[in-house]
Order: sequence, then structure tokens, then C-alpha cells
Amino acid sequence: MTTSPVSPAATRAPHLLAAGALLAIAALFGVQAAEASSWSRGGTVATPYGTYTGAVAGACGGGSCSRTAVAAGPYGGTVARSGSVTRTAPGAYSYSRTTVGPYGNSVTRSGSVSRY
Repeated sequence: MTTSPVSPAATRAPHLLAAGALLAIAALFGVQAAEASSWSRGGTVATPYGTYTGAVAGACGGGSCSRTAVAAGPYGGTVARSGSVTRTAPGAYSYSRTTVGPYGNSVTRSGSVSRY
């Protein structure tokens, strides 16, 4: 029995398509309403490799805004990101965000910025 070799491009195609679907979900849900103190969105993207669903919600008040987003793939993998930004002084802000991957690993980033 002989098998034909699989090209590297063929093995990357499903991963690239899945990444593209997640980017489409992120773009769809990243739209924020400036006037609203809280908002939420959700939706689904169907691909030849399965259906991806996502939801995002955010709120602002008292000089602080927060946002949480979740995307789930067709095989049960879930990615979540939550974060916030707070005005600490005129022209100065602190921020924090945490991303949790499909295997439970997480990355947290935080810091502060100022326009001066």
C-alpha cells in the first residue's frame, strides 16, 4: 500500500481557515456603541470545517470600561478574552486584559498609558 505525501500547505489550510473565522467573529463583535453604557452581541460563522459561535459584552461607567468576548469552535475549543481600562487622571489610563486559550492556558497583560 502506498500513501501520497501531504503538502505542508494542505495541513495548514484548516488552521488558517479556523483562524480566519475567529478573526471574522472578532471583527463582527468588536463594534461598540459609544453612547451605550452597556452592550452585547452574538453570532455564528459557518465554514466548511464547522460552525464557530461567539459573543461579546461590554459596559462603561464611572471612568472605567470593560469587555468580555468568547468564541467557540466546532470541536468544543473555546477562547475567551476579558479586559478593562480605567481613567486614573486626566490623560492617564490603566488597563488589564486576560486571554484564556482552548487548553486552559492564560495570558494577562496590564499597564498604564498617558498622553504626556
